Amino acid sequence: MMTSGQDIAGGMPGEIAYALQKGALDSITRSLSTTFAEQAITVNTVNPGPVDTDYATGETYEPSAAASCFPAGRWGMPDDPARLIAWLATDEADWITGQVIDSEGGFRR
Repeated sequence: MMTSGQDIAGGMPGEIAYALQKGALDSITRSLSTTFAEQAITVNTVNPGPVDTDYATGETYEPSAAASCFPAGRWGMPDDPARLIAWLATDEADWITGQVIDSEGGFRR
């Protein structure tokens, strides 16, 4: 499942329904991981952090703004969290379950 970092730094004003839904994902991740453990099914949720999917524009997207928020000085790209998700689907990750994993590239709020 996919979530966001709304609970990490105070959330977004006026986005109660969004925050509620993301909090529910965090909780159900733990419950489902226990439910499916006997079938050797892992359940995790990934917070990809700010990823360049063309939603940000203008000053928000400027490289100077990115440099101040990300140690690498760049926005995440779709391939960044995708590699984590692909790995979680392998046998190498069969011990990882019930986790909410932040893959934010060191994003500073």
